[in-house]
Parts: sequence; C-alpha cells; structure tokens
Amino acid sequence: MIQRSTIQLLRFHFSFFLMPVYWFALSQVVRPDVGRALLIFFIIHVLIYPSSNGFNSYMDRDDGSVGGLKSPLPPTRQLLYVTLAMDAAAILLGLFISIFFSMAAILYIAASRAYSARSVRLKKYPLAGYFTVVICQGALIFFMVYHGAHPRLTLRVPTLGMISASLLIGGFYPLTQVYQHAADAKDGVRTISSKLGIRGTFIYSGILYGIAYTVLGFYLLISLEIKEFLLLTTCMLPVLVYFTVWAVQVWRNPLRADFGHTMRMNAIASCCTSIGFILVFMMQYL
Repeated sequence: MIQRSTIQLLRFHFSFFLMPVYWFALSQVVRPDVGRALLIFFIIHVLIYPSSNGFNSYMDRDDGSVGGLKSPLPPTRQLLYVTLAMDAAAILLGLFISIFFSMAAILYIAASRAYSARSVRLKKYPLAGYFTVVICQGALIFFMVYHGAHPRLTLRVPTLGMISASLLIGGFYPLTQVYQHAADAKDGVRTISSKLGIRGTFIYSGILYGIAYTVLGFYLLISLEIKEFLLLTTCMLPVLVYFTVWAVQVWRNPLRADFGHTMRMNAIASCCTSIGFILVFMMQYL
C-alpha cells in the first residue's frame, strides 16, 4: 500500500510549476503528433518530475517548508523504491517515442540524482547545482518535447528555443530558493540564491528574466510569430506586476521573502506563462 508520505513527497502538483517549457516547445512544432505529445506529457509531468521531487525529498529529509509543501512528512524507504519504479517506467515508455527521447530521459534522471544524492550532491555547489537545473529543466526538456512531438522525430531542434527555455528557468529558479537560505545552510547546501542574498536574488532574476524574454521575443519574431509574441506578452503582464510589487515589499522588509509569497509567485508565473504558450500553440495548431 502506498503510504501518505510517499504520495505527498512526490509533489505531483509541483509539476504544474514546470509546465510552461512543455507548452513552449509544443507550440513550436508544426502539426505535432497528438498521441506522442500526450505520452510525453505523462512521462515528464507524471513520472520524471515527481520522481525527481521524491528522490530529492528522500535525500534531504526536510523538516521545514520545501517547494510546494509547507509541512513535509518524513520520508520512508518506500519513497525511494517508488521513485526507482517511476524512473524505469519513464525510460521504457520513452522507447515508444524514440531511442533519443529515452536517452534524454536517462540523462535527466541521472542529472537529477547527481543533484540530490548525498554521494555527489551537486546542489551543494552554487553554480554546478544551478546550471544542472537550468539546462535540464530548460534546454533538455525543450529538446525532448520538440523532438518527441515532431511528426518526423527530428533532431534539428531550434537552438534559440532551447536557449530561451533555459534562460526562463534560470531567471525564475533562484526565486524558488529565496526563503530557504537558513535551511540550506544547515544542510551544507549553498544555492545561487544564498550567494546572491535576498535582494541580489531579485536583481539577478529580474535582469536574467528580461534577457530571457528578449531572446524569446527575438526567436518568435524571426519566426514571423508577431501576433503570438504580442499575445504572450499580454499573458505575462500579471507576472511582471506581482514580481515588481513583491520585490518592493522585500526591499523594505526581507521577511517578505517567505514561503507563501514564493508559492504565489510560482503559481502566477506558471499559470500565466502556460496559458500564454497554450494560446500560442492553439494559434499555430488551429
């Protein structure tokens, strides 16, 4: 029987926060294979992401707030076995798409394990941990979705698309760590957010997110997707407003960089960005 702690620590709902890259990549595929697109969504968001979350929780054994959970339960050995089974299922199902997709899934799983595992623990190192997340959740996921959903399973995936995806993750990811500095330090983890400091994190994220959107805009405009870019920009306005208001609050009172505000930022950014790319996808597909 699956234990309550196992289900909680897999954090299925957290996959929602990582959904924009999937819709971004899918929106750039001309006439995607619907069956494969659905299978890719299942593999990434129901198997790979939750498994990565679960393994991270098993290794960290958090006793305080962690991404998507305010009060995590203690993990059991069952959680580890479930994550291994989910990884195996993801790799095997990936073979129904292509060998390259399955290999990319293995790479993602291996990187996420190296990020969390006590024997390697890439998350201890600010730059190594940061770039592992940025490349895997950005460029690698974009590649998997674009390649897998493409009617001809092309390996010619748009470079600017992958760069844009990584920059979007890179600008946003430090904000998810801004309330965990004390807990991370206690565990010997040095995140890029802790190195930048609370105010520095907001400055860095704002600048990189601006660069990301500039690159994304250039990529869409050279693809003659002008209407799509304007639509996406409109959808992103609530994210800009919330980020600005929150940044001002944090500047005045650093205690505002807490779990509640971070999760609201996650939800608003993920929801608005996903809606934007879904609408772009619909304009392209229909």
